[in-house]
Amino acid sequence: MKLYLDTSSLIKLYYQEDGTEKLDHVFGEYIIEEIFLSEISITEFYSAIFKKVRTNDLSLQNASDILSSFATDQAKFTFIPINSGIISLSKELLEKYGALGLRALDALQLASVLSARNNIDLAISNDLLLNSFLKSEAIKITL
Repeated sequence: MKLYLDTSSLIKLYYQEDGTEKLDHVFGEYIIEEIFLSEISITEFYSAIFKKVRTNDLSLQNASDILSSFATDQAKFTFIPINSGIISLSKELLEKYGALGLRALDALQLASVLSARNNIDLAISNDLLLNSFLKSEAIKITL
């Protein structure tokens, strides 16, 4: 199985929180051949970890350990680069879904998954709004 993970799901590979069980189920049920991530997930991942430090959900040492593990694991992921095509597609998606709540970073995530749609079997996000747009674009998601 080839997966696309947005950052809300990626974080669950490194930090136990609500929704982790959904990801654990997928990893337990299927043989995962490849994991696709948008290149922006790197920045979003760091931001999410440091937010957990600011909210006292993680110590700085634990955050450092998680970031170190993520840095090591990056070679295992297939990153979709943010290029002019992704930027252009994200703009089109904002024109299509912006009034429905699509925001900038999620538009980049959505554009990334759409650019890889022929290479993935399943997209996983814990963002209900993003999931609604994935579904509208005929991307198979977990519920």
